[in-house]
Amino acid sequence: MILDLGDDAAEYGRQALRAFEAAGGDLLVQQAEAKPAERESLVGPALAGLGAWDLDVRDADELEAAAALCRSAGYWALPYPVAERLARPADLDVDGLLVVADNRPAGTVAGLESRWAAITLDGRRSTVTGQGAAGPAFVAELELSALGDAGTGDLALGLTLPCWTLLGMLDRAIALTTAHVTLRKQFGQTLSSFQGVQFQLTDAEVERSGVDILAKYALWSIATGRPEAVDDALALRLAAIEAAEVVFRVCHQLHGAVGFCDETTLSWLSRYSQPLRRLPLGLSATRTQLTRIAGRRGLTGLYA
Repeated sequence: MILDLGDDAAEYGRQALRAFEAAGGDLLVQQAEAKPAERESLVGPALAGLGAWDLDVRDADELEAAAALCRSAGYWALPYPVAERLARPADLDVDGLLVVADNRPAGTVAGLESRWAAITLDGRRSTVTGQGAAGPAFVAELELSALGDAGTGDLALGLTLPCWTLLGMLDRAIALTTAHVTLRKQFGQTLSSFQGVQFQLTDAEVERSGVDILAKYALWSIATGRPEAVDDALALRLAAIEAAEVVFRVCHQLHGAVGFCDETTLSWLSRYSQPLRRLPLGLSATRTQLTRIAGRRGLTGLYA
């Protein structure tokens, strides 16, 4: 087991970072919030240029490339459900897959005309037949039509790839905060020179790096067809939500009040991380779900 992305996938991720920056970078999410119906036209050309929709996530190498793409999308808070598009089922004529809760299913699909499938954490699949009014961060409630079949392999992908998007957001949040405390001065010295600040940043980085390793492990679990892939994906999601709580709390604290203002990129990152952290389930409900499905036999591998 090698817990590193291949060279080709890593390079693909770097190319994606540059492509999203050239397409508008941090301005993309601001423009999309002002005009949600234009999300597709804002980011579509960059994704098409990268060949994003040609990736076959059932192939191990291309799955790594898809994960790297999701991470790059998260870094720029790309206003588009890239991970959900990449996780599309192979046996359904749809554009993407949304993992949803049993009650009030929702997804970040407001303003998009794509065809979607949905899957619950029990593996029950549906097609999305309609959506309600748009809420914050492009979230809309969904109307579903049950298919009456199961797709546990789809579930593992649908849980894992959005965690790579969230990981990219954590990468950026820490990078922004490190730059902030290095430049900002207080009492005649930079904030980064204070031991308390160093401790807080270290705590955040430990959480982020832990998710990094667990995300690669869950990806390997899917690629090798492990029967525990769904358990591993759900455990990754739990770890990613917990890490996001720590990372964004630390980053907001170290930015101070300005970190909650739209003039700072951190504010946009934090806002658009919320659907990834709350859908289909939040922290407590995700923990309960993992306990329910793996509580008797426990987890294996890195999660044991």
